Formats: sequence, C-alpha cells, structure tokens
Amino acid sequence: MESFYSRKELEQIGFKALGNENVLISRKASIYGAENMTIGSNVRVDDFCILSGKIELGNHIHIAAYSALYGGELGIYISDYANLSSRICIYSVSDDYSGETMTNPMIPAEYKNVDSRPVYIGKHVIIGSTSVVLPGVKLAEGSAFGCFSFINHDSEPWSVNVGIPFRKIKARTKTILDLEKKLIEEEQFR
Repeated sequence: MESFYSRKELEQIGFKALGNENVLISRKASIYGAENMTIGSNVRVDDFCILSGKIELGNHIHIAAYSALYGGELGIYISDYANLSSRICIYSVSDDYSGETMTNPMIPAEYKNVDSRPVYIGKHVIIGSTSVVLPGVKLAEGSAFGCFSFINHDSEPWSVNVGIPFRKIKARTKTILDLEKKLIEEEQFR
C-alpha cells in the first residue's frame, strides 16, 4: 500500500476541487469537510496533518507533518509556492479566552463568542516549524517566518520575521521570482 492516497481514492474523498496532477495526501492525514476544500496541483500534505473546514490550496504547496489547518466557515486561503513546516497551526476560528463566555465545540453557540475571520497566505510565504497563525491574518507575498513565530497580525511583503509576537528583522530577497518564472517555463514544455 502506498503512503499517499491514489488519484481514484482522492476523488472518492469528495473534495470540492482537485488539481490535475501530482496531488499527494498522506493516508495518515485527517480530513474533515472535504466538500469545502479546493486542492491545487503539485500539493503534498504529510502524515498526521489535520485539514478541517473551508480550505483553498493553490499549486506547488507543501504542508509538513503534524500541521493543522482549522478553516471553519470563512476559510484558509494559501497561494502558490507556499510552504508550511512541521507542527504549524493555522486558525480561522478561535474561542474567546476572556472568561466572559464559554468555550469548546460542544457548547451551544449562544453561550460562546467565537472569533471567525479568514486567513490569507500569499505566494512564496514560508512558515517555520511550530508557528501559530491566528484568525484574520494576511501574510503578504514572500514573507518568511522563523520557527516558533506567533503570527497575530498582517505581514509586510518580502520580509523575514521572527518572534512572539513576530516582528520583521530584515527584507527577504526576491530571487525566487526568477526561479518561479524558470519553473513555469519548464512545466509548459513537459
């Protein structure tokens, strides 16, 4: 048995849309609400990942082991060439921790105050291991985050960021845009 689902098995899972080629999703990943998920081509989701709720993945995306994406109803949108290292959590939904309301999915909605906002991750974004992304965040194209980053606000394009909460430490080079053009040209001739 293969480590990744076959194309036929992926189609049977019932995704909203599925890329035409090279979609690799581990048999050990957990998928909840596949009918709300769009998966592009050249996407790999590794072992023990959780995909839940509305999620849209572009092309050439890797989600490393033990990462969790909680898209809720408003969603997580990840653009082309993004990379999520291992043990990342992305939330488009979060409970109110103030003590003013109750928490957890087993409590009726009228007793809770849920923060539900979409998360947008731009092209060429890379997020280091064990980072956390909170609801409503927009990560600009080319922004990079070191491991253990707490991502609770929007980022600047082409920036390198670290910390809890994250802060920009320097600009990121755009050389990968030339590599992107070369890859696109090569793919057109395959």
